[in-house]
Amino acid sequence: MTIYETEPTYPLGAEPTVRLDPKAFPAAEEKTVRIAIPRQHQPRQKKPVRPLRIALVSEGTYPYHPGGVSLWCDQLVKGMPESPFIVVALTVDGREPVSWPRPANLVEIVNLPLWSPRPGIPRRPPLHAVGAVKEAHQRFLNGLVRAGEPGSADEFIAGLYGMFTWAQIGDLRSALIANDALERLQWAYAKVAPPGTGGLTLHDAVVISDLLEHMVRPLSHPPVRADVVHLAMNGISALVAFASKWAYGTPIVMSEHGVYLRERYLGVDESWPYAVRLLMLRFHRALAQAAYRLVDVLAPHSEYNRRWQMYNGGTPDRIRTMYNGINPNDFPPAQGEPAVPTITFVGRIDPLKDLHTLIRAFALVRTEIPEARLRMFGPVPVGNEAYHRSCLDLIDELGLRGAAVFEGRVPRQVDAYHAGHVTALTSVSEGFPYTVVESMATGRPQVCTNVGGVAEAVGDAGFVVPPRDHAAVASACVKLLTDSALRRRAGQIARQRVLERFTLDQWNLAYRAIYDDLVAKRGVMK
Repeated sequence: MTIYETEPTYPLGAEPTVRLDPKAFPAAEEKTVRIAIPRQHQPRQKKPVRPLRIALVSEGTYPYHPGGVSLWCDQLVKGMPESPFIVVALTVDGREPVSWPRPANLVEIVNLPLWSPRPGIPRRPPLHAVGAVKEAHQRFLNGLVRAGEPGSADEFIAGLYGMFTWAQIGDLRSALIANDALERLQWAYAKVAPPGTGGLTLHDAVVISDLLEHMVRPLSHPPVRADVVHLAMNGISALVAFASKWAYGTPIVMSEHGVYLRERYLGVDESWPYAVRLLMLRFHRALAQAAYRLVDVLAPHSEYNRRWQMYNGGTPDRIRTMYNGINPNDFPPAQGEPAVPTITFVGRIDPLKDLHTLIRAFALVRTEIPEARLRMFGPVPVGNEAYHRSCLDLIDELGLRGAAVFEGRVPRQVDAYHAGHVTALTSVSEGFPYTVVESMATGRPQVCTNVGGVAEAVGDAGFVVPPRDHAAVASACVKLLTDSALRRRAGQIARQRVLERFTLDQWNLAYRAIYDDLVAKRGVMK
């Protein structure tokens, strides 16, 4: 890949920044931190320069945890060995151990903890700037409480930008939890509180403000310097990209595996008071919509995700649907089948995978195929131990002990696919899951729920049924387990479908083209 540079209008050797708005921050010239947007560039004769420097941003995944998103990140980095990558990982407290081998071109890992104690910030911003951050906070709240209404996204983005400029010279936490900030939050909530729900108590205002401060911590970190920022998902990760765009004009690519906003709705903490739940969900909606507006290229992993993006502010000219790809050689066709009718599941043990539905479906399968087995492969992530225990309890309750088993992580995932006649996935939320495509490459037919881009992956290679419908899952499994001709035909279609549509080579070339196009439009940063 050949990259070109253009000559900037600023003097050679000077950093392409502009200073803070002097009206809002009159003393900013004295600060060593400079925020801003890149100057315009004038083209000159092109010449080859260095490979692109890519910042890849993930939330709670690569390189610290397993899973489909982490695999996708690892594939992206390894697939472009000529480009240096910076990985920015939003983590819990910064103490997470790295679990993925580090590719040679992964030149830097930025661990950005959201929940670690914050050291004191000895910054003394100019007094005139205090009014600017108060105005920014008010606009942020206006956009938050009215998320989804006309004009709310612009107001929310303006508020975020003002908070970002403040966070680079002052302590954003202090600004967000100050007494006047709590009062602004209470007034903003009063305008949208549903009738009969009451106002926002001071206690709840403190709780929400504290939560929001943790959510927006990426605004307080120095902006990442790169040619392109690639987001692995929407949500809080987007704030890292916003900072780079506002400081340096860096273009942003955003992929979405699942629909981040939908998963926030599914995973809301029901123990929170009503007002806290409402405001946190509106924050996530406002932030997701802001990203759909500010990102230069949206790269959803399915047409399903594309529809969500269009509904929330994405425009067709910026959307490129990018199906996940695999190396088919890593997942060769299975030779033969197990001696006992077997259903396999491969994935992390997580409520979003809805294994309760799979286990209940298997109980129905056993009534028709008494010798059937269910083998579930995958790790139990930290924090999901209670869910794992609930699955074991359900197995005992339904009398399935010994027939339905959890087998943990398998050294070679292909062996898990080969271990069954049929692969099942009963998730309530997905993007374009690797496990489906990998299993299809081995020639195994699928029984999956119709979420995200699953139906787009499966096609005629199995059955796609409604989520949380254990009877439909069971019926599809029985059909495939009892009809060997149907099973073989679906398995052949599965393998061919992967070879034609979902290979890693196709995937890598498409992302390279997106990066090159974005950089060519703005000129390579020096």
